[in-house]
Amino acid sequence: MPFHATTAKVIHPGPTTLAYFDEGSGPALVLLPSVGRGPADFDQLTCLLAAEGLRIIRPLPRGIGASQGPMQGLNLHDLAADVAAVIEAEALAPVAVAGHAFGNFVARTLATDRPELVRGVALLAASTGKTPDGGSPFDPDVLRSVYASGDLSLPPVQRLEHLRHAFFAPGHDPSVWLEGWHPQTKAMQREAETATPVDDFFACGSAPILDLQAAQDTVAPRHLAQFLRQSLGERVTIQVIDSAGHALVPEQPEQVCQALAAWIKRLH
Repeated sequence: MPFHATTAKVIHPGPTTLAYFDEGSGPALVLLPSVGRGPADFDQLTCLLAAEGLRIIRPLPRGIGASQGPMQGLNLHDLAADVAAVIEAEALAPVAVAGHAFGNFVARTLATDRPELVRGVALLAASTGKTPDGGSPFDPDVLRSVYASGDLSLPPVQRLEHLRHAFFAPGHDPSVWLEGWHPQTKAMQREAETATPVDDFFACGSAPILDLQAAQDTVAPRHLAQFLRQSLGERVTIQVIDSAGHALVPEQPEQVCQALAAWIKRLH
C-alpha cells in the first residue's frame, strides 16, 4: 500500500516548536516511536490503520524535522508534556496513545501526568521499566546493541549485527532500520529516561492498557511478560505477536494494525 505523507502541522507551546502528522479520520490514535527514531517508522502502519477507519496522530520528537526545543536537562514528564500539547491542540481528549519501545515510557508518563487526556494506552514491544525486585529489566549486552544500532560512526555491517541482536527476530531483514536514526534525539531521550524514576510512570495512571508483546523480543524478555498484569491487574490485556522482535512494527505491521484497531474499537 503506497504512503503519501501529509505536511506536518506545527504548534508553538512555550519554548518549543512541535510538529506532527495528522492522517485519516475516525477515532484517534497517537503513535510514539522508539528511541532515536521518528514517525516514518509508522508509515505503513498508518496506512493500514487509516484503512480501518482511524485517525492517526504522529508527533515528531524534539530534534526531528520541525520539532525543536531544549534538548538537555529534560525528563519523561517534559516529553509527555509535548505529546499533551499536540492532543490539546487538536482537541482530541480523551485519546488512545500507543508507545513503541522507548515510546511506551512517554505514553505511560502521559497517562500518569494527564489522565484526562488518555482513553487508553497501547504498549508495543514495551519494556516494563523494572523487574519485580525493582532492578533493571535490561540485559546489558542487549542494551549495548540498542544504542549501537543507531551509532552512525560504526560501519553498517556492525550496526546490522546490533540490529539483529536487539531489534529483529531471526530471519527478518534488519537493514530496513539502518536509516532513520537521529543521534541528538536519541541522546536527549536517553538522558530523560535516566532522569525519571520508573515509579513515576510504572502504573500508567488508571488507563486501560494493551500490552502488545513480541514473542522474540530480547529487550523486553519473556520472563517478564506477565509482570505488568500481575502488578496492575485486569486493566492490562496481553496479546503476543509471533515472529517479531523489539522492532515489531516493521516486522508484523498487519498484525499490529489488527490488534490496535480491535482494541480501539473496544475502547470506544
